[in-house]
Amino acid sequence: MASLLPFLLFAFVASITPGPTNILVLSHSSRRGLIATLPIIFGACAAAALIVLVVGLGAGETLLRFPRVQQAMAWAGVLWLSWLAWQIFRSPPPSLDPNAAQEQGLSVFGAALLQLVNPKVWMMAVAVVSVFVGGGDKTLRLLVLSLAFLLVSLPCMTLWALLGVGSTRLLSSPQAFKRMNAALALLLLLSAWLAVLV
Repeated sequence: MASLLPFLLFAFVASITPGPTNILVLSHSSRRGLIATLPIIFGACAAAALIVLVVGLGAGETLLRFPRVQQAMAWAGVLWLSWLAWQIFRSPPPSLDPNAAQEQGLSVFGAALLQLVNPKVWMMAVAVVSVFVGGGDKTLRLLVLSLAFLLVSLPCMTLWALLGVGSTRLLSSPQAFKRMNAALALLLLLSAWLAVLV
């Protein structure tokens, strides 16, 4: 497949650049650690790869044919991401006591559902299908591209989780965690709203 190398570069850029999911992974790993964040990473990456497959099998054409459905999905995503940003903003700093109970974070199911309303994922999936799926056996190409996207996005998102874990070493006070939460909430709001306003 001659287009695989350019696709891998595209998948890397799409996965490593800041977006709502990356910011949530960073926030989650800074509060709960890498091991607790790995299932969320897998759920988000697998859902995004599945969206590439679904868009290629026909959902992309439907979305292009019905712009109001696209708009409704985009606004639903923005509203949900705004709610998640508010949750990050108002969340208390993690307790330094190892015996203290931590509040529940983003679940694997929530991370997967986030991809359904994440405008960045849908735009990326439509771009993949329109640019990288050519003639020949379309289904086989879609399967290969979806799997390749999964394999590229997993380490990219893990890097964001490692960044979150590393940030906890720099944040030694509850006030520093609150400032980081406020900054992450603002970044999440910006990434969500810019997707529909630009």
